[in-house]
Amino acid sequence: MISKPLTVAILLIALLLAGVSSAIAQAKSSSGLPLPRFVTLRASEVNMRAGPGVRYPVEWVYKKRALPVEVIAEYDTWRKIRDWQGTQGWVHQGMLSGKRSVIITGDLRNLRSEPDTSAQPTARLEEGVIAQLLECPQGTTWCKVEADGYSGWLRKAEFWGVYGGESVE
Repeated sequence: MISKPLTVAILLIALLLAGVSSAIAQAKSSSGLPLPRFVTLRASEVNMRAGPGVRYPVEWVYKKRALPVEVIAEYDTWRKIRDWQGTQGWVHQGMLSGKRSVIITGDLRNLRSEPDTSAQPTARLEEGVIAQLLECPQGTTWCKVEADGYSGWLRKAEFWGVYGGESVE
């Protein structure tokens, strides 16, 4: 019979080796892209799973193509994402695109002709509207977007899908 301290030591070594091999597997499967980062949903129907693989249950089905999501972790060909409402789960990398979009948050937002709060509004956008991200110049809090054929400028605080200090060209 094996003594209790020896059993505990063997169990700890096994757990340590499992953790090291998992970390090595993750390092090998890494895309090399920064984490976190914003991407969009590639398809009009995307399954979000409880874990990184088809054996995990589908917890949510997104029905909006081009919805911005944030990649917060990677495992092999799976990406853990977070949406604008904080929901997290795993999707296959093939369901994601590097194209950028944003989603309007809060009240009605005025899309402006210039990056200035006194500039002429070109449209009003409601919460939940998805807009294509065109540019966010370096050193400014404004981004140019396009939604339903209307293009203009919004402040970063008026939408979700770009980091505060991020520039996009």
